[in-house]
Amino acid sequence: MRKSSLLFITVFILGLAGKAQTAEDSVKAVINKMFTAMKQCDSAMLSDCFASSGILQSVQVKDGRESILNETVSDFAGFISKQQKNDLDEQITFDIIRIDDNLAIAWAPYKFYYKGKFSHCGVDSYQLVRLNGLWKIQYLIDTRHKSRCD
Repeated sequence: MRKSSLLFITVFILGLAGKAQTAEDSVKAVINKMFTAMKQCDSAMLSDCFASSGILQSVQVKDGRESILNETVSDFAGFISKQQKNDLDEQITFDIIRIDDNLAIAWAPYKFYYKGKFSHCGVDSYQLVRLNGLWKIQYLIDTRHKSRCD
């Protein structure tokens, strides 16, 4: 084998290794898939992002009182399926991601737009589990604000 061929093969293999998805990338991917499902109003894709025992909650303040709003994944998916494509646009920034074996957390500030207009902002806090080699959202809790969004 010529040196140039060997060099090409080595560079090609190293290039492939450099593009391998990290565990952090795969955690981000499932969260981003959830937002793609929301934009596309695809309830099946959205449900696939969650573990079968997934939990959704929001910390809310109503009439000056704090409370927790609970929602099932199936109710959330049902709501998503009734929207128009591209009406739901949640824009996040991944701030913190931590992983230990089959458990991950992600902290992501967001801004939410409905039909192109700003609705609210806050932080999403995710607990993910790796089941059969795939990351799934087990727990999602968020805050919601109309101000303090910068």
